[in-house]
Amino acid sequence: MVKEESKTKKTAEKTAGIKSEKTQKPNKSKTNGKGVVKLPDNKQEIIDMFAIHKGDTGSPEVQIALLTKKIENLVQHLESNKKDNHSRRGLLKVVSKRRRLLHYLKQFDEERYSKLISRLGLKK
Repeated sequence: MVKEESKTKKTAEKTAGIKSEKTQKPNKSKTNGKGVVKLPDNKQEIIDMFAIHKGDTGSPEVQIALLTKKIENLVQHLESNKKDNHSRRGLLKVVSKRRRLLHYLKQFDEERYSKLISRLGLKK
């Protein structure tokens, strides 16, 4: 009798969109510790945070920050949609574009590169 009650409770939670405590995954988003910036959802706010001067949208820092936010969103989408291979391919393209921009920035100005890496909390 207890098994039937727990099964019906789980199905009711699934239909309501509520995850039980056992199935709930911990939030893997970046925290604001040690200088790591949590990127806002608004694109304009990200541009304002990383722009070198007013109206700057094309600097490598801004482009990398925008791509990082896009990567975060795609990773979150793929965690819940594991079989979405089209989005997985798009994620790989965005990651490689960010990697190329990071490589360019490292060659161009290593100080700006290291500052950006620490702000975004990326490994390199």
